Parts: sequence; C-alpha cells; structure tokens
Amino acid sequence: MTLTAPPAETAWLLHHVLGFDAMAEGDTLAILEEATRFAGGVLAPLDQPGDLAGARLHDGEVRVPDGFTEAYAAFAAGGWVGLAAPEGQGGQGLPAAIGLAAHEIFTSANFAFGLCPMLTQDAILLIEAHGTPDQQARFLPRLIAGDWTGTMCLTEPQAGSDLAAVRARAVPDGVGGFRLSGQKIYITFGEHGMTENILHLVLARLPDAPAGSAGISLFAVPKRRADGAPNGVRCLAIERKLGIHASPTCTLAFEAAGAELVGPMHGGLACMFAMMNAARLGVAMQGVAVAERAFRRAVAYAGQREQGGAPIVHHPDVRRMLLTMRALALGGRLLTLHAALAPPARAALLIPVAKAWATDAGVEAASLGVQVHGGAGYVEATGAAQHLRDARIAPIYEGSNGIQALTLLRRGLMRDQGAACAALLAGIAAAEEGGEALRHAARLAAEGAAWLRQAAPREAEAGATPFLHLLGTVTAGWLCARVAADPSAPPPARVAATVFAEQVLPRVHFLAHALATPSAALVGTQPIL
Repeated sequence: MTLTAPPAETAWLLHHVLGFDAMAEGDTLAILEEATRFAGGVLAPLDQPGDLAGARLHDGEVRVPDGFTEAYAAFAAGGWVGLAAPEGQGGQGLPAAIGLAAHEIFTSANFAFGLCPMLTQDAILLIEAHGTPDQQARFLPRLIAGDWTGTMCLTEPQAGSDLAAVRARAVPDGVGGFRLSGQKIYITFGEHGMTENILHLVLARLPDAPAGSAGISLFAVPKRRADGAPNGVRCLAIERKLGIHASPTCTLAFEAAGAELVGPMHGGLACMFAMMNAARLGVAMQGVAVAERAFRRAVAYAGQREQGGAPIVHHPDVRRMLLTMRALALGGRLLTLHAALAPPARAALLIPVAKAWATDAGVEAASLGVQVHGGAGYVEATGAAQHLRDARIAPIYEGSNGIQALTLLRRGLMRDQGAACAALLAGIAAAEEGGEALRHAARLAAEGAAWLRQAAPREAEAGATPFLHLLGTVTAGWLCARVAADPSAPPPARVAATVFAEQVLPRVHFLAHALATPSAALVGTQPIL
C-alpha cells in the first residue's frame, strides 16, 4: 500500500501549476522521492505500533514508543530537520515550499512523529527571525543538527485561545537573564528524551508588563543549562487523548527556570506569530497528509473487498467517497502550497484559510475512509480509525478553525478594506480555466465578502466560517481547474481535479447562502437550552 501522493505528481503541481521555479523540477522530484523512501522505510512501520503503545510518563520522565528515538536520530542525520534552514548554521537552505511538501510525506507516514520536527523547524524560523546573533549561534546549529528539539509554550490552564490572560512571569535575575515561573499545558513533545535538550519558546510577562496581549514577552528556556544541569522545567503530566497517542502532550511547570528574552520586551506575541504562521501552514499540510493517507488505505481495501461478486471499488457510491477524498487532498495541497508561495498580502489572507479548510477536509476524508471500510473501519485493526482519531486534532490546535475564520474576517477583509481578497477573486473570475461554474463561484465569494464588510459585527462573526470555506473552496477549485485543463498533468491528478469541480465546488452555493442569512439564534444571546 502506498502512503502518499506520488512525488512526481507533487513536483509537477509545484512547477506547472503553482509557478515554483526556485529549483529545477528534477531536483524537487529527487528530494520528494528520497523523503518518500525514508517515510516508508523508517516512519510508517512505527505508526500503528506507536499509536497502540502511546507516550508514557514514568517517574517524572516521558517515554516515547519504541523506535521513535532512533527514528528522530535518523531523520536528523538525513538532513530533514534543516531542509529549509540557513546553510550558515548547518541547514540546506532549500525553499520553504520544499520543506512543506516533504512535511506532507512524513506526516502521511506517521502523523504523531511528524509533530516533533515540525515544531522544531518552526522554532528555527523564529530564532532566525527574532533571535540575537548570539542566540542564533548557540541555538540554531543544535536544533538543525537534531541535538535539540523545539516547542511552542503558549497555553495555560486559564488562557487557551485568549493569550491576553497569560500569567507566566519572568523576573530579571540580576546578571542579564531572567527567571521564569508558571505552568503551560498542551505542549507537544514538551518532554520526550529523544534528544539531549529541548528549547522551549515561552510566552510570559515581565514585572512591569502592561495588561493584555501588549504585555507579553517571549523567552527561550532550555530544558537543560549549558553545563547540562536541569533548568527548572518539569513535566507534571501527559494527556490521554483521542489520537496522536505517540506524541506526548505535556503539562510543564517552569520553576524559576533560567530564561533569556527573544525579541523586544512586551513584543513577544508579534515574534511568536513568525512561529505560529509557519505552524499553521504545517498543520494545514497535516490535513492534506491524513486525507491522502486515508484515501490510499481506503482504495487499497476497496480493491480487495468483494461485495455482490465484485470488489467494492467498482460500486459508484464507493467511488464517490474515494474520489471525494482524493479531490479534497488535492485541493488542500494546492491551496496550502499556494499560500506558502504567495506574496505577503496574499499569504496573510490565505494562511488562515488553508489551515482551516485543509484540516476540515482532512477530517472529512478520514471519516469517509472509515465509511469505505464499513464495520472494518470502525475497529482498530485496519488502521482507518486511527486516521480519523489523529485528524481530529488539526482543526483545534495552532488556533482553532473558528479563530482562523475570525482572523480572515478581521485581518483579511476589514484591515485592508478587502483589497487582497478582491484581487484574488478578480484573478479567479478572469481565469480561462474552470468555465462559468468557477466564475460564478468567484462572484458568490465576492458578494459574500461585500456582505460581511457591511454586516453588523455579530452577523459577520456568524458568517465568518461559511465565508472561509467559501473562499477556500473557490481558491482550491481555481487551482484544480488549472490541473484539469492541462493535458500534461498526471492522469490521476486530472481525475481528482475534475471531481473537485463536479462534486466539491458546488458546495459554494450552500456556503454563500449560509453566510448571508445568519439566523436569529446565531446572532442573539438568548439561552440555548
């Protein structure tokens, strides 16, 4: 059973549909082929056993499933951590889009494992963007070499999505550093033992911090000090979760831990967004990855499971489910890579769209994969259920999808008077590919954007999620139309692109109606029960 989209197809999409020209197509293909070999040979065999074993906390130490430590060492030795990291610090300096495409492959093979390098790569980006030269010299080579991993420590028991409520506190230590105290929850790979150290990037307040999000600073807090001694960071617990069992989700206590400021005082949230935006694209690609893996597992099952004297893959309704899964994966892949390659204004518009659209698509595809398997999908032995369990976290973390919709509304439609959105939709409406159906879909999205911009605030918030999915569907449909119209496209991709136009794009009619007609129950504040 294959695990991922064919590397040649992804390379073709990058170069022929998305205009990626930072390297030769043959070089792109060679990297993605090697990533596929590594994923299939090293990561995939650990996927189901890791899910069954899970991460465990024993005597204050987190133990990851068998094979994960060796796999991370091999991953780092292969240069995969530093694929897009700066060459001067030991990375390969390749374009971020190549790292994102490889991330899909690794996540398809082992969703839980892929979280650790994803966050480490995002930590590299943050230190590269906001660290001092000294911090870059001390931290980047260790992260890139795989000696350290990185985490993002935002959430606290009383402060989930509302980071203005962060209470963790850092006080000057008198010698140029800080002592940080507080508790953080839901920290992915916050403790694991796979590497000699972990660099925690932590949001906290200084003693003179103003209230609200404007008073948050960002700190680098290693698990161990430079001399190897513990640095006042303890794992109090790991969560029991629906999925990603092999990924330890930790509650961390910082007990006067040695810390150093990253970026300006009280400017931590802006610095953290460098990491968060990269993470949101990575999570979008997780949705794509799980959709593709669930599709390939389901199509393999459907090809050998007989009902009515023939494999069920021949039944039209089963084909509807399978090809919808494939179309959702293709649309999400194109949308996410387009956002990654876009100029800043369009990237800012589309990153929340890609994160929410692709992760919801991943859940839908994984659910369809269970349905294709029937009763065999509901039990654990086939692996179909694991994909659905793993997929379900992606619409929640790195900013829930409802928050992505509000981000699109407030920053993508209101902040620039809708200019970036209007430019995108005008380009789609003028495209030669896609025909009248796509042009009509673009008009519906433009009308929806105009309605939201003049709506009352609560009405606009009620319509934000339908609009995000409307814009994501139109944008993915436009990119799929390019694939369907190109006779040189890989035939399976052309089939999936055509199915997107016929089966997924028509959803825009429902979405346009839903966003512009918020019911009184949604807008009001009366009791629900």
